[in-house]
Amino acid sequence: MNGRALDVAVSRNQLSDMDEMTLAVVGIDFPNEDKARSNRRFELLASAAGDPVTLRPEPRNRHDPNAVAVFSARGVQVGYLSAERAPLVGARMRRGEEVQAILQGIRGSVAYIRVRFGGGAPTLPQLAEPLPERTEDDFFPDPEGPDWGA
Repeated sequence: MNGRALDVAVSRNQLSDMDEMTLAVVGIDFPNEDKARSNRRFELLASAAGDPVTLRPEPRNRHDPNAVAVFSARGVQVGYLSAERAPLVGARMRRGEEVQAILQGIRGSVAYIRVRFGGGAPTLPQLAEPLPERTEDDFFPDPEGPDWGA
């Protein structure tokens, strides 16, 4: 077994042993193919951390038969699980494992969800560092002032 195959086997064993994990949701900037061409990012921004999301395997997906789509609480698609994790999560779902998922947040072009297998609700992890407090106007001038075009 080569190193890459060993890494994949170890990754599969680790993921299948985990009951709760954070997963990336990709494709949030692509429009949906529904009649309204609903906006995935807008739907995510209209949702809050902790809102439920639904995972739906798409075995007939023309790009990836392992694809797992992610839908908001309002039934709007917000993206797909990453191609690295979708086959493993989909396999657990096909085995009949109970799964619940919630929105964790958005950072850049990726959303994150928290997933729990085997029953019970997923929990949001604690932030490693607190978010900075907002000031009244959120204005942060340069300490030296503008040196360009003034």
